[in-house]
Amino acid sequence: MSDWVEVRRGSYHDSVTLMRISRSLSERPDVAAAMVAMGTGLNREMLERMGFAVPPDARPDDLVVAVRADGKALDEARGALDGLLREASRPAAAVAPGAMAPPRTTASAAARADATVALLSVPGPHVFPEAMDALDAGLNVMIFSDNVPLAQEILLKEAAARRGLIVMGPDCGTAVIGGAGLGFANAVRPGPVGIVAASGTGAQQLMCLLDEAGVGVGHVLGVGGRDLSPEVSGRSALAALAALDADPGTELIVLVSKPPAPRVADLIREAARRLDTPVVFALPAAGEDDLTAAAEKTLKALRRPVPEWPRWKAIARDALGWDLAARGAGAGGGHRFTDFGDDAYTRGRAHPMIDPALRLEAVRAEADDAGCGVLLLDVVLGHGAEPDPAASLAPVIADAVRARPDLGVVVSLCGTPADPQDRDRQAAALCGAGADVFASNAQAARHALSMIEGAPAEGTTT
Repeated sequence: MSDWVEVRRGSYHDSVTLMRISRSLSERPDVAAAMVAMGTGLNREMLERMGFAVPPDARPDDLVVAVRADGKALDEARGALDGLLREASRPAAAVAPGAMAPPRTTASAAARADATVALLSVPGPHVFPEAMDALDAGLNVMIFSDNVPLAQEILLKEAAARRGLIVMGPDCGTAVIGGAGLGFANAVRPGPVGIVAASGTGAQQLMCLLDEAGVGVGHVLGVGGRDLSPEVSGRSALAALAALDADPGTELIVLVSKPPAPRVADLIREAARRLDTPVVFALPAAGEDDLTAAAEKTLKALRRPVPEWPRWKAIARDALGWDLAARGAGAGGGHRFTDFGDDAYTRGRAHPMIDPALRLEAVRAEADDAGCGVLLLDVVLGHGAEPDPAASLAPVIADAVRARPDLGVVVSLCGTPADPQDRDRQAAALCGAGADVFASNAQAARHALSMIEGAPAEGTTT
Protein backbone atom coordinates (compact mmCIF):
# COMPACT_ATOMS: atom_id res chain seq x y z
CA MET A 1 0.00 0.00 0.00
CA SER A 2 1.17 3.51 -0.82
CA ASP A 3 -0.10 6.90 0.35
CA TRP A 4 -0.65 9.89 -1.92
CA VAL A 5 -1.20 13.23 -0.20
CA GLU A 6 -1.48 16.43 -2.21
CA VAL A 7 -2.40 20.01 -1.29
CA ARG A 8 -4.10 22.09 -4.00
CA ARG A 9 -3.83 25.76 -3.13
CA GLY A 10 -7.01 27.84 -3.05
CA SER A 11 -9.14 25.12 -4.64
CA TYR A 12 -12.48 25.42 -2.88
CA HIS A 13 -15.36 22.95 -3.08
CA ASP A 14 -18.33 22.65 -0.72
CA SER A 15 -18.23 19.97 1.96
CA VAL A 16 -21.10 17.87 0.59
CA THR A 17 -19.42 17.66 -2.83
CA LEU A 18 -16.14 16.61 -1.23
CA MET A 19 -17.89 14.03 0.95
CA ARG A 20 -19.38 12.44 -2.17
CA ILE A 21 -16.02 12.46 -3.94
CA SER A 22 -14.31 10.91 -0.90
CA ARG A 23 -16.92 8.17 -0.77
CA SER A 24 -16.62 7.50 -4.51
CA LEU A 25 -12.84 7.09 -4.21
CA SER A 26 -13.11 4.95 -1.05
CA GLU A 27 -15.42 2.52 -2.83
CA ARG A 28 -13.00 1.88 -5.71
CA PRO A 29 -11.36 -1.57 -5.82
CA ASP A 30 -8.09 -1.88 -3.86
CA VAL A 31 -8.44 1.59 -2.28
CA ALA A 32 -7.95 1.19 1.46
CA ALA A 33 -8.71 4.78 2.48
CA ALA A 34 -9.47 8.09 0.81
CA MET A 35 -10.42 11.56 1.97
CA VAL A 36 -10.75 14.77 -0.02
CA ALA A 37 -11.45 17.80 2.17
CA MET A 38 -10.65 21.42 2.81
CA GLY A 39 -7.58 21.91 5.00
CA THR A 40 -9.36 22.95 8.18
CA GLY A 41 -7.89 22.00 11.53
CA LEU A 42 -10.59 19.38 12.11
CA ASN A 43 -10.06 17.78 8.70
CA ARG A 44 -6.27 17.74 9.13
CA GLU A 45 -6.70 16.07 12.51
CA MET A 46 -8.94 13.40 10.99
CA LEU A 47 -6.48 12.76 8.14
CA GLU A 48 -3.71 12.31 10.67
CA ARG A 49 -5.83 9.84 12.65
CA MET A 50 -6.24 7.91 9.40
CA GLY A 51 -2.43 7.72 9.22
CA PHE A 52 -1.82 10.30 6.48
CA ALA A 53 1.08 12.75 6.74
CA VAL A 54 -0.53 16.13 6.05
CA PRO A 55 1.79 19.01 5.05
CA PRO A 56 1.83 21.48 7.96
CA ASP A 57 1.29 24.45 5.65
CA ALA A 58 -2.16 23.25 4.45
CA ARG A 59 -4.61 26.11 4.99
CA PRO A 60 -8.41 26.07 5.43
CA ASP A 61 -8.88 27.38 1.86
CA ASP A 62 -6.64 24.64 0.39
CA LEU A 63 -7.91 21.30 -0.89
CA VAL A 64 -6.20 18.30 0.69
CA VAL A 65 -6.30 14.99 -1.18
CA ALA A 66 -5.27 11.76 0.57
CA VAL A 67 -5.54 8.26 -0.90
CA ARG A 68 -4.10 4.93 0.29
CA ALA A 69 -4.04 2.15 -2.32
CA ASP A 70 -1.91 -0.30 -4.27
CA GLY A 71 0.17 1.14 -7.12
CA LYS A 72 -2.21 0.61 -10.04
CA ALA A 73 -5.29 1.42 -7.98
CA LEU A 74 -3.57 4.57 -6.73
CA ASP A 75 -2.91 5.78 -10.29
CA GLU A 76 -6.51 5.04 -11.26
CA ALA A 77 -7.81 6.90 -8.21
CA ARG A 78 -5.75 9.95 -9.18
CA GLY A 79 -7.30 9.97 -12.62
CA ALA A 80 -10.78 9.45 -11.22
CA LEU A 81 -10.32 12.31 -8.75
CA ASP A 82 -9.56 14.83 -11.48
CA GLY A 83 -12.65 13.74 -13.39
CA LEU A 84 -14.84 13.98 -10.28
CA LEU A 85 -13.54 17.47 -9.48
CA ARG A 86 -14.07 18.63 -13.07
CA GLU A 87 -17.63 17.35 -12.97
CA ALA A 88 -18.27 19.16 -9.67
CA SER A 89 -16.87 22.40 -11.12
CA ARG A 90 -18.81 22.25 -14.39
CA PRO A 91 -20.75 25.50 -14.86
CA ALA A 92 -24.52 25.44 -15.04
CA ALA A 93 -26.11 25.24 -18.46
CA ALA A 94 -26.52 28.55 -20.25
CA VAL A 95 -29.94 30.18 -20.22
CA ALA A 96 -31.84 29.34 -23.41
CA PRO A 97 -32.64 32.27 -25.74
CA GLY A 98 -35.80 34.00 -24.60
CA ALA A 99 -35.79 32.28 -21.20
CA MET A 100 -35.78 34.29 -18.00
CA ALA A 101 -32.37 34.45 -16.33
CA PRO A 102 -32.17 33.05 -12.78
CA PRO A 103 -32.63 35.66 -10.04
CA ARG A 104 -29.41 36.94 -8.54
CA THR A 105 -30.75 38.01 -5.13
CA THR A 106 -33.19 36.65 -2.59
CA ALA A 107 -35.41 39.70 -2.97
CA SER A 108 -35.60 39.33 -6.77
CA ALA A 109 -36.43 35.63 -6.38
CA ALA A 110 -39.20 36.47 -3.91
CA ALA A 111 -40.66 38.99 -6.34
CA ARG A 112 -41.22 36.20 -8.88
CA ALA A 113 -42.95 33.80 -6.50
CA ASP A 114 -45.74 33.80 -3.97
CA ALA A 115 -43.26 32.91 -1.25
CA THR A 116 -43.45 33.36 2.51
CA VAL A 117 -40.20 31.66 3.60
CA ALA A 118 -36.59 31.89 2.41
CA LEU A 119 -34.25 28.99 3.24
CA LEU A 120 -30.63 30.11 3.38
CA SER A 121 -27.67 27.72 3.32
CA VAL A 122 -24.47 29.65 2.67
CA PRO A 123 -21.32 29.74 4.83
CA GLY A 124 -22.31 31.18 8.18
CA PRO A 125 -20.01 34.23 8.17
CA HIS A 126 -21.66 35.39 4.91
CA VAL A 127 -25.33 34.75 5.65
CA PHE A 128 -26.19 38.11 7.27
CA PRO A 129 -26.73 40.23 4.11
CA GLU A 130 -28.72 37.44 2.47
CA ALA A 131 -30.97 37.12 5.52
CA MET A 132 -31.51 40.89 5.69
CA ASP A 133 -32.36 40.88 1.99
CA ALA A 134 -35.00 38.23 2.62
CA LEU A 135 -36.47 40.10 5.61
CA ASP A 136 -36.63 43.31 3.58
CA ALA A 137 -38.55 41.34 0.93
CA GLY A 138 -41.15 40.39 3.58
CA LEU A 139 -40.04 36.78 3.96
CA ASN A 140 -39.68 34.70 7.09
CA VAL A 141 -36.17 33.24 7.10
CA MET A 142 -34.89 29.75 7.84
CA ILE A 143 -31.10 29.86 8.28
CA PHE A 144 -29.70 26.37 7.81
CA SER A 145 -26.14 27.73 8.10
CA ASP A 146 -24.16 27.32 11.29
CA ASN A 147 -21.17 29.30 12.58
CA VAL A 148 -23.12 32.58 12.32
CA PRO A 149 -21.77 35.23 14.74
CA LEU A 150 -23.99 35.65 17.78
CA ALA A 151 -24.26 39.43 17.39
CA GLN A 152 -25.56 38.96 13.84
CA GLU A 153 -28.18 36.45 15.04
CA ILE A 154 -29.49 38.99 17.54
CA LEU A 155 -29.61 41.78 14.92
CA LEU A 156 -31.50 39.55 12.48
CA LYS A 157 -34.06 38.49 15.08
CA GLU A 158 -34.59 42.09 16.16
CA ALA A 159 -35.10 43.09 12.52
CA ALA A 160 -37.59 40.24 12.05
CA ALA A 161 -39.57 41.32 15.12
CA ARG A 162 -39.89 44.86 13.76
CA ARG A 163 -41.35 43.43 10.53
CA GLY A 164 -43.66 40.90 12.19
CA LEU A 165 -41.58 38.01 10.81
CA ILE A 166 -39.66 35.05 12.26
CA VAL A 167 -36.01 34.06 11.86
CA MET A 168 -35.66 30.29 12.21
CA GLY A 169 -32.05 29.63 13.13
CA PRO A 170 -29.16 30.07 12.61
CA ASP A 171 -28.24 26.38 12.65
CA CYS A 172 -31.88 25.48 12.03
CA GLY A 173 -31.72 22.08 10.40
CA THR A 174 -35.38 21.10 10.67
CA ALA A 175 -38.68 22.83 9.97
CA VAL A 176 -42.16 21.87 8.82
CA ILE A 177 -44.45 24.50 7.33
CA GLY A 178 -48.03 23.44 6.68
CA GLY A 179 -46.98 19.80 6.58
CA ALA A 180 -44.08 20.39 4.15
CA GLY A 181 -40.69 19.45 5.56
CA LEU A 182 -37.63 21.68 5.15
CA GLY A 183 -34.06 20.57 5.84
CA PHE A 184 -33.76 17.38 7.88
CA ALA A 185 -37.45 16.52 8.24
CA ASN A 186 -39.06 13.12 8.65
CA ALA A 187 -41.96 11.74 6.66
CA VAL A 188 -44.78 12.18 9.18
CA ARG A 189 -48.52 12.65 8.83
CA PRO A 190 -50.01 16.15 9.14
CA GLY A 191 -51.93 16.86 12.30
CA PRO A 192 -52.84 19.16 15.19
CA VAL A 193 -49.48 19.48 16.98
CA GLY A 194 -47.18 22.46 16.52
CA ILE A 195 -43.56 22.32 17.68
CA VAL A 196 -41.23 25.16 18.61
CA ALA A 197 -37.74 23.70 18.49
CA ALA A 198 -34.41 24.97 19.73
CA SER A 199 -33.12 21.46 18.96
CA GLY A 200 -33.60 20.08 15.46
CA THR A 201 -33.03 16.41 16.26
CA GLY A 202 -35.15 16.86 19.38
CA ALA A 203 -38.00 18.00 17.14
CA GLN A 204 -37.41 15.02 14.86
CA GLN A 205 -37.57 12.59 17.77
CA LEU A 206 -40.84 14.11 18.93
CA MET A 207 -42.30 14.10 15.40
CA CYS A 208 -41.44 10.43 14.95
CA LEU A 209 -42.84 9.30 18.30
CA LEU A 210 -46.08 11.16 17.67
CA ASP A 211 -46.31 9.66 14.19
CA GLU A 212 -45.82 6.19 15.67
CA ALA A 213 -48.83 6.91 17.89
CA GLY A 214 -50.92 8.06 14.91
CA VAL A 215 -50.75 11.79 15.69
CA GLY A 216 -49.49 14.24 13.09
CA VAL A 217 -47.62 17.54 13.11
CA GLY A 218 -48.73 20.64 11.23
CA HIS A 219 -45.79 22.96 11.85
CA VAL A 220 -42.28 22.72 13.29
CA LEU A 221 -40.72 26.14 13.75
CA GLY A 222 -37.03 25.71 14.45
CA VAL A 223 -35.49 28.67 16.23
CA GLY A 224 -31.80 27.70 16.45
CA GLY A 225 -29.88 26.13 19.31
CA ARG A 226 -28.86 29.47 20.83
CA ASP A 227 -32.31 31.06 20.91
CA LEU A 228 -32.92 30.26 24.58
CA SER A 229 -29.46 31.47 25.59
CA PRO A 230 -29.13 34.52 27.87
CA GLU A 231 -27.95 36.67 24.93
CA VAL A 232 -30.70 35.83 22.41
CA SER A 233 -33.33 35.58 25.16
CA GLY A 234 -35.88 33.51 23.26
CA ARG A 235 -36.63 36.12 20.60
CA SER A 236 -37.65 33.61 17.94
CA ALA A 237 -39.23 31.15 20.38
CA LEU A 238 -41.61 33.87 21.60
CA ALA A 239 -42.51 34.80 18.02
CA ALA A 240 -43.04 31.13 17.10
CA LEU A 241 -45.28 30.50 20.12
CA ALA A 242 -47.44 33.48 19.14
CA ALA A 243 -47.63 32.32 15.51
CA LEU A 244 -48.72 28.80 16.44
CA ASP A 245 -51.22 30.13 18.97
CA ALA A 246 -52.82 32.15 16.17
CA ASP A 247 -53.03 29.10 13.88
CA PRO A 248 -56.54 27.58 14.01
CA GLY A 249 -55.21 24.14 13.05
CA THR A 250 -52.84 23.90 16.02
CA GLU A 251 -54.48 22.29 19.05
CA LEU A 252 -51.36 21.84 21.18
CA ILE A 253 -47.83 23.24 21.15
CA VAL A 254 -44.67 21.46 22.29
CA LEU A 255 -41.51 23.45 23.01
CA VAL A 256 -38.27 21.47 22.61
CA SER A 257 -34.92 22.94 23.55
CA LYS A 258 -31.31 22.32 24.34
CA PRO A 259 -30.55 23.33 27.96
CA PRO A 260 -32.08 26.82 28.27
CA ALA A 261 -30.88 29.67 30.43
CA PRO A 262 -33.07 29.56 33.58
CA ARG A 263 -34.16 33.18 33.19
CA VAL A 264 -35.13 32.63 29.58
CA ALA A 265 -36.98 29.41 30.42
CA ASP A 266 -39.02 31.37 32.98
CA LEU A 267 -39.74 34.04 30.36
CA ILE A 268 -40.95 31.43 27.88
CA ARG A 269 -43.14 29.69 30.47
CA GLU A 270 -44.75 32.99 31.41
CA ALA A 271 -45.48 33.74 27.75
CA ALA A 272 -46.92 30.23 27.31
CA ARG A 273 -49.32 30.74 30.22
CA ARG A 274 -50.85 33.71 28.38
CA LEU A 275 -51.63 31.68 25.24
CA ASP A 276 -54.99 30.14 24.43
CA THR A 277 -53.25 26.99 23.11
CA PRO A 278 -51.84 24.58 25.72
CA VAL A 279 -48.05 24.14 25.73
CA VAL A 280 -46.04 21.06 26.71
CA PHE A 281 -42.33 21.51 27.52
CA ALA A 282 -39.47 19.13 26.75
CA LEU A 283 -36.38 20.61 28.38
CA PRO A 284 -33.19 18.68 29.29
CA ALA A 285 -33.05 19.52 32.98
CA ALA A 286 -33.67 17.83 36.31
CA GLY A 287 -37.37 17.47 37.00
CA GLU A 288 -38.36 18.17 33.38
CA ASP A 289 -39.94 15.81 30.87
CA ASP A 290 -37.63 14.12 28.41
CA LEU A 291 -38.73 13.85 24.78
CA THR A 292 -40.49 10.52 25.25
CA ALA A 293 -42.30 11.74 28.35
CA ALA A 294 -43.29 14.93 26.51
CA ALA A 295 -44.65 12.86 23.61
CA GLU A 296 -46.67 10.76 26.05
CA LYS A 297 -47.98 13.88 27.82
CA THR A 298 -48.98 15.30 24.43
CA LEU A 299 -50.87 12.14 23.53
CA LYS A 300 -52.72 12.14 26.85
CA ALA A 301 -53.65 15.82 26.42
CA LEU A 302 -55.10 14.95 23.01
CA ARG A 303 -56.87 11.91 24.52
CA ARG A 304 -54.91 9.48 22.39
CA PRO A 305 -53.49 6.18 23.66
CA VAL A 306 -49.78 5.85 24.40
CA PRO A 307 -48.28 2.92 22.46
CA GLU A 308 -45.39 0.64 23.29
CA TRP A 309 -42.46 2.35 21.62
CA PRO A 310 -40.69 0.07 19.10
CA ARG A 311 -37.44 -1.64 20.10
CA TRP A 312 -35.34 -4.28 18.44
CA LYS A 313 -33.02 -6.65 20.35
CA ALA A 314 -29.55 -7.42 19.00
CA ILE A 315 -29.71 -10.73 17.17
CA ALA A 316 -26.18 -11.79 18.14
CA ARG A 317 -26.18 -10.57 21.73
CA ASP A 318 -27.18 -13.68 23.70
CA ALA A 319 -24.99 -15.90 21.56
CA LEU A 320 -22.00 -13.71 22.41
CA GLY A 321 -22.71 -14.05 26.13
CA TRP A 322 -22.17 -10.39 27.06
CA ASP A 323 -21.78 -9.75 30.79
CA LEU A 324 -21.02 -6.07 31.24
CA ALA A 325 -21.81 -6.03 34.95
CA ALA A 326 -19.26 -8.74 35.64
CA ARG A 327 -16.48 -6.92 33.84
CA GLY A 328 -17.30 -3.52 35.36
CA ALA A 329 -17.97 -1.81 32.06
CA GLY A 330 -16.93 1.80 31.85
CA ALA A 331 -15.51 1.86 35.37
CA GLY A 332 -12.14 3.23 34.36
CA GLY A 333 -12.66 6.26 32.17
CA GLY A 334 -16.07 7.63 33.12
CA HIS A 335 -18.62 8.68 30.51
CA ARG A 336 -17.85 10.66 27.37
CA PHE A 337 -20.34 12.51 25.17
CA THR A 338 -19.57 13.96 21.74
CA ASP A 339 -22.03 15.90 19.58
CA PHE A 340 -20.61 15.69 16.06
CA GLY A 341 -23.28 18.14 14.90
CA ASP A 342 -21.81 20.91 17.06
CA ASP A 343 -20.42 23.94 15.22
CA ALA A 344 -16.89 22.95 16.21
CA TYR A 345 -17.19 19.78 14.12
CA THR A 346 -18.93 21.24 11.06
CA ARG A 347 -16.49 23.95 9.99
CA GLY A 348 -15.55 22.90 6.48
CA ARG A 349 -17.44 19.60 6.84
CA ALA A 350 -20.95 18.38 6.13
CA HIS A 351 -23.23 17.66 9.10
CA PRO A 352 -22.77 14.09 10.43
CA MET A 353 -26.33 13.27 9.31
CA ILE A 354 -24.93 13.69 5.77
CA ASP A 355 -21.31 12.65 6.23
CA PRO A 356 -20.78 10.03 8.98
CA ALA A 357 -16.99 9.75 8.59
CA LEU A 358 -16.04 11.47 11.86
CA ARG A 359 -18.42 9.35 13.90
CA LEU A 360 -17.38 6.11 12.23
CA GLU A 361 -13.77 6.85 13.15
CA ALA A 362 -14.84 7.63 16.71
CA VAL A 363 -16.78 4.35 17.00
CA ARG A 364 -13.71 2.42 15.87
CA ALA A 365 -11.52 4.28 18.38
CA GLU A 366 -13.93 3.73 21.28
CA ALA A 367 -14.28 0.04 20.43
CA ASP A 368 -10.48 -0.27 20.61
CA ASP A 369 -10.53 1.23 24.13
CA ALA A 370 -10.83 -1.60 26.67
CA GLY A 371 -12.27 0.88 29.18
CA CYS A 372 -15.32 1.48 26.98
CA GLY A 373 -18.14 -0.85 28.01
CA VAL A 374 -21.13 0.56 26.11
CA LEU A 375 -21.45 2.65 22.97
CA LEU A 376 -24.65 4.71 22.74
CA LEU A 377 -25.26 6.09 19.24
CA ASP A 378 -28.06 8.07 17.68
CA VAL A 379 -29.05 7.54 14.05
CA VAL A 380 -31.39 10.12 12.54
CA LEU A 381 -33.31 9.39 9.36
CA GLY A 382 -35.44 11.58 7.12
CA HIS A 383 -35.23 13.78 4.07
CA GLY A 384 -31.79 15.31 3.56
CA ALA A 385 -30.04 12.74 5.75
CA GLU A 386 -27.65 10.01 4.58
CA PRO A 387 -29.55 7.68 2.20
CA ASP A 388 -28.58 4.46 4.01
CA PRO A 389 -26.79 5.05 7.33
CA ALA A 390 -26.85 1.37 8.29
CA ALA A 391 -24.82 0.51 5.18
CA SER A 392 -21.75 2.21 6.67
CA LEU A 393 -22.51 1.93 10.41
CA ALA A 394 -23.60 -1.73 10.65
CA PRO A 395 -20.27 -3.17 9.40
CA VAL A 396 -18.36 -1.00 11.90
CA ILE A 397 -20.62 -2.20 14.73
CA ALA A 398 -20.25 -5.82 13.59
CA ASP A 399 -16.45 -5.50 13.52
CA ALA A 400 -16.48 -3.94 16.99
CA VAL A 401 -18.60 -6.61 18.67
CA ARG A 402 -16.72 -9.39 16.86
CA ALA A 403 -13.44 -8.10 18.29
CA ARG A 404 -15.02 -7.13 21.63
CA PRO A 405 -17.79 -9.58 22.66
CA ASP A 406 -17.95 -7.67 25.96
CA LEU A 407 -18.87 -4.39 24.24
CA GLY A 408 -22.50 -3.25 24.39
CA VAL A 409 -23.88 -1.20 21.51
CA VAL A 410 -27.16 0.70 21.80
CA VAL A 411 -28.72 2.77 19.00
CA SER A 412 -31.42 5.39 19.30
CA LEU A 413 -33.06 5.28 15.86
CA CYS A 414 -35.06 8.40 15.03
CA GLY A 415 -37.27 7.89 11.99
CA THR A 416 -40.50 6.53 10.58
CA PRO A 417 -41.32 3.59 8.30
CA ALA A 418 -42.23 6.15 5.60
CA ASP A 419 -38.80 7.84 5.65
CA PRO A 420 -36.69 7.35 2.52
CA GLN A 421 -34.29 5.14 4.50
CA ASP A 422 -37.14 2.95 5.94
CA ARG A 423 -36.77 2.90 9.71
CA ASP A 424 -37.59 -0.77 10.09
CA ARG A 425 -35.05 -1.85 7.46
CA GLN A 426 -32.38 0.25 9.19
CA ALA A 427 -33.29 -1.27 12.56
CA ALA A 428 -33.01 -4.81 11.18
CA ALA A 429 -29.54 -4.12 9.77
CA LEU A 430 -28.27 -2.50 12.97
CA CYS A 431 -29.59 -5.16 15.35
CA GLY A 432 -28.28 -7.81 12.96
CA ALA A 433 -24.84 -6.24 13.43
CA GLY A 434 -25.11 -6.55 17.21
CA ALA A 435 -26.85 -3.39 18.46
CA ASP A 436 -29.92 -3.04 20.63
CA VAL A 437 -32.10 -0.50 18.81
CA PHE A 438 -34.76 1.80 20.27
CA ALA A 439 -37.21 4.25 18.71
CA SER A 440 -37.23 6.20 22.00
CA ASN A 441 -33.96 7.94 22.76
CA ALA A 442 -34.87 8.07 26.46
CA GLN A 443 -35.35 4.30 26.54
CA ALA A 444 -32.08 3.83 24.64
CA ALA A 445 -30.19 5.92 27.22
CA ARG A 446 -31.73 4.05 30.15
CA HIS A 447 -30.99 0.72 28.50
CA ALA A 448 -27.32 1.69 28.02
CA LEU A 449 -27.12 2.69 31.68
CA SER A 450 -28.74 -0.57 32.76
CA MET A 451 -26.10 -2.52 30.83
CA ILE A 452 -23.34 -0.74 32.74
CA GLU A 453 -25.04 -1.11 36.10
CA GLY A 454 -26.03 -4.74 35.55
CA ALA A 455 -29.78 -4.19 35.78
CA PRO A 456 -32.08 -6.41 33.69
CA ALA A 457 -31.73 -5.34 30.08
CA GLU A 458 -34.70 -3.98 28.16
CA GLY A 459 -35.52 -4.96 24.61
CA THR A 460 -37.89 -7.22 22.75
CA THR A 461 -38.00 -7.96 19.08
CA THR A 462 -40.76 -6.22 17.12
